[in-house]
Amino acid sequence: MEKQADGGFYAAASDVAAHKHEDAVLSDEKRSGDFQSTNGSHGEVDPYEGLSAPTLEDVHTLRHVPDTIMWSTYMIAFVELAERFSFYGSTIVFVNFIQQPLPPGSNTGAGGADGQSGALNMGQRVSTGLTTFNSFWCYITPLLGAWFADTKWGRFKTICISVGITLVGHLILIISAIPPVVVHRNGSLAALCVAIVIMGLGTGGFKSNISPLVAEQQKRTRPFVTETSKGERVVVDPTLTTARIYMYFYFFINVGALIGQITMTFAEKYVGFYLAYTLPTAVFLLCPLVLLAGRNRYVRSPPQGSVLGKSLRTWRFAARGRASWNPIRFWKNMTADDFWENVKPSRVVAAEKEGGVAKPRWMTFDDVWVDELRRGFKACAVFVWYPIYWLAYNQIINNLTSQAATMITNGVPNDVINNLDPFALIIFIPIFDIFLYPFFRRIGINFTPIKKITAGFFTASAAMIWAAVVQHYIYKRNPCGYYVSTCEDDAGNVVVSDLNVWIQTGSYVLIAFSEILASITGLEYAFTKAPKNMRSLVMAIFLFTSAIANAISEAFVSVSADPLLVWNYGIFAVLAFVGGFGFWFSFRHLDAEEDELNLIQEGHYEE
Repeated sequence: MEKQADGGFYAAASDVAAHKHEDAVLSDEKRSGDFQSTNGSHGEVDPYEGLSAPTLEDVHTLRHVPDTIMWSTYMIAFVELAERFSFYGSTIVFVNFIQQPLPPGSNTGAGGADGQSGALNMGQRVSTGLTTFNSFWCYITPLLGAWFADTKWGRFKTICISVGITLVGHLILIISAIPPVVVHRNGSLAALCVAIVIMGLGTGGFKSNISPLVAEQQKRTRPFVTETSKGERVVVDPTLTTARIYMYFYFFINVGALIGQITMTFAEKYVGFYLAYTLPTAVFLLCPLVLLAGRNRYVRSPPQGSVLGKSLRTWRFAARGRASWNPIRFWKNMTADDFWENVKPSRVVAAEKEGGVAKPRWMTFDDVWVDELRRGFKACAVFVWYPIYWLAYNQIINNLTSQAATMITNGVPNDVINNLDPFALIIFIPIFDIFLYPFFRRIGINFTPIKKITAGFFTASAAMIWAAVVQHYIYKRNPCGYYVSTCEDDAGNVVVSDLNVWIQTGSYVLIAFSEILASITGLEYAFTKAPKNMRSLVMAIFLFTSAIANAISEAFVSVSADPLLVWNYGIFAVLAFVGGFGFWFSFRHLDAEEDELNLIQEGHYEE
């Protein structure tokens, strides 16, 4: 049997780390062959009943596999599918709704088989600005939703309240597109803006909590040994289970996005924008129904008070005496190996007995929770480079949609091409999970989260290079040259480039690869590295990196129109490439710590 090396719990963990956490991996002399019951006192079925904990020899010699995924996980993933159907089904038509004019004589915005759908006639820059703001808003509000979940309501209740808020936003969005309103540009625009704000509030509370909740449904969070149907002994690794959950969680997201985007673009083109906003609202109503049906089946984490405040206090306590006006010395002091060790309660109590600072009353946690907090801070540091990745990814939301409108579409709505991204994800997520990642494990390639994220940056850069080359040839093969988006013939008919729109496929497939490598891994990293009572917050910080990217994108609005679009894509290609190198050189040392960080168990915390 080969040694497993895919960031599993213990593939490269040191014996010292393993013995520090013997409740996770029992040593040979202590191993009794069974886990001690953890739930019997509560009258619940012990999820480890009849299962054996692995020895260190088992860990290093047996094949590692993920656990079976619980049905409650799939139920929550379906809620996400319905929510993403409604979100992407609505927002996919925003570009045309804002940028393009109402077709002559239309009060629905439908362009028909040969026309271009539109409503507000605000132009590409306004379209890019508003869609960028929508993305920014939807990724900054998760911080608020995470705070309420971790400190006040818990994840499940926060999700339910957020669903109600989002539903109000959807209703206002429908009003913005009904025939009596859409013909009045200012009133329709005002309703759209109000809907964006309200829906963003609901989306933020939903997104920051649904991702941790889906992975928390797994009741077996420690490794164990079992036999396959062929009689092979294997180690069931919870880290691989979490990775698989987020792969298929993302699969559900993109099934919802794909169906929502395709159907709504055709609804927009042949019926009108009011239908493109009404159908997603109807599907969104499935969210409260599924949440209600499974409310007694879900594993829920209760709120634990002001965890963020206590975390910052702990960091401040650890930073005492480490300030320096010398930036190099300051950095070394704040990243020293003993930074978090000196704030552990056992160390503080020992120092107090020797005449040191008394243990603060707010220090109501144990040493292991400090280890969890340290790991959470490391995760947040990893996310620092993500805004550069999202800058490239965000081009598929607006500019690539506008690019499609300047090529031959043969009756296909220009905004339906965006669905190449979720379509590619639906195809390649199972391929990565079932074939590619296991293949890497078998040949001994340690494809850790840090390596996956780095590869995600580089594939995003390749996607932008593809888009820049396509844009170059669009300009070259259009009679209006660098002003293709406003090109008309003498009769006033729109003149597009003679290139077929499907040559954009390369950009979307490469972006899909980058999402599998960077976006899905980011979700996994946020969940596995956060303290249990801060999972919503750390997930929100990961999502917040997209908000930062959208804020930065506002600075690039001036190059997101003719004649500068080649520069637009080229800039983002370079940024993603440089960001990949920066990310790797900043965090490559975490590869060696990956398994040791995963060994940390849940600490004790009191409010």
